[in-house]
Amino acid sequence: MARIKLKDKIFETSIPEAEILKRIKVVADKINKDMEGKNPLLLAVLNGSFVFAADLMRMLTIPCEISFVKLASYQGTTSTGVIKEVFGINEDLNGRTVIIVEDIVESGLTMKRMIETLGTRNPESIHICTLLLKPDRLTVPLNVEYAVMEIPNDFIVGYGLDYDQQGRNLRDIYTLSS
Repeated sequence: MARIKLKDKIFETSIPEAEILKRIKVVADKINKDMEGKNPLLLAVLNGSFVFAADLMRMLTIPCEISFVKLASYQGTTSTGVIKEVFGINEDLNGRTVIIVEDIVESGLTMKRMIETLGTRNPESIHICTLLLKPDRLTVPLNVEYAVMEIPNDFIVGYGLDYDQQGRNLRDIYTLSS
């Protein structure tokens, strides 16, 4: 198990890239089946989901589009609980099938806010696709239709996720060492 140091913290490999990609393929296949005949708009939440969104989109065989929204609720290793929309959506969502692509769903507050915001734009439907889900941390009811992996309540980095903007470039996912 590889150990790395980012700033003042030590992390250990927990999910290798090959396993991540294998599980994304399973979710992509499900989306391909569920969304057949549609042209969904993937709405990737920056910065964390950009690696996942790219790999997911390359595995989709259905017509689809992608756009990005940037929200911020993290500071260091903890969520601030306050979601700040940094920049939003320029696309017309009226009658569209939207798939929110997120790196990690923890409390669910970010997703709840996004769904409420998107709902005012009259999409046909809104779906959630996340790389990682922490079911024990959810504080609001959410229908996460596409979760690549469920993980325990650990702090992780890599594969797009960061610790104070460091570690996004790591190919594997690493867990904070205790």
